[in-house]
Amino acid sequence: MNKTYVQKPAEVIRKWYIVDANGKTLGRLATKVATLLHGKHKTYFSSSLDCGDFVIVINAAKAKLTGNKMAGKLYRHHSGYKGGLKETSASRMFAKKPCYPLFHAIKGMVPNNKMRDEIMKRLKIYAGPEHPHEAQKPEKI
Repeated sequence: MNKTYVQKPAEVIRKWYIVDANGKTLGRLATKVATLLHGKHKTYFSSSLDCGDFVIVINAAKAKLTGNKMAGKLYRHHSGYKGGLKETSASRMFAKKPCYPLFHAIKGMVPNNKMRDEIMKRLKIYAGPEHPHEAQKPEKI
């Protein structure tokens, strides 16, 4: 009888990928990045094992939203106090924190469990084309 091989955490090989968000749709880009971060593209993927890769996203400020989402989409934050709900439109969020909309979209696509923080630590988002990770020799996606 054949036995199923289960990858051990010490055997996981992590690669570095670089993704250019210039002109790409925010949601479609977020699904690709979430897949790479979680490791679902690997043959030995297991949901109980953190086997994802490092992902660098450049030009995050140039990602686009389709339709009328720039004016209509709202990012909500609650302080925890009564009446503490704050809403910001997508256009103001791109102007104030250009990396946040992409980070928020990717975070929503990664499983909400104990591994989420470790997975999100491997995500590096930059608003412009420069990044300090040349030494890792990232592969272009």
